[in-house]
Amino acid sequence: MEKPATIDEYISQFPADVQEILQKVRETIRTAVPQATEAISYGMPTFKLEGNLVHFGAFKEHLGFYPIPSGLIQFQEELAQYKSGKGSVQFPYNQPMPYALITKIVQFRVTENLAKAATKKKKK
Repeated sequence: MEKPATIDEYISQFPADVQEILQKVRETIRTAVPQATEAISYGMPTFKLEGNLVHFGAFKEHLGFYPIPSGLIQFQEELAQYKSGKGSVQFPYNQPMPYALITKIVQFRVTENLAKAATKKKKK
């Protein structure tokens, strides 16, 4: 796989069924935080607002979603059915994608990043 420069390039590298899921995740995040900017970071689609909000990536059997540890901790009960790591959760392609949960996690991360940014500005 080539290193993509944009999220469109990233998504285009996958089979059509996975592309559809990736686009829907992208739109879900965009709808939740329209003021965020898109980027490729760590080789994955990334949304930024006062720092990184979330990353996501396609794998053979699942979508990896990376809301940093705080996003996982905040929603640990709702994420309990999914395999997870320190800062990631795996949403299997053979199960319905939890778009509403993704929205809630992204909105939590927005609140977290904006609060952190406000605190930094006050210290200056």
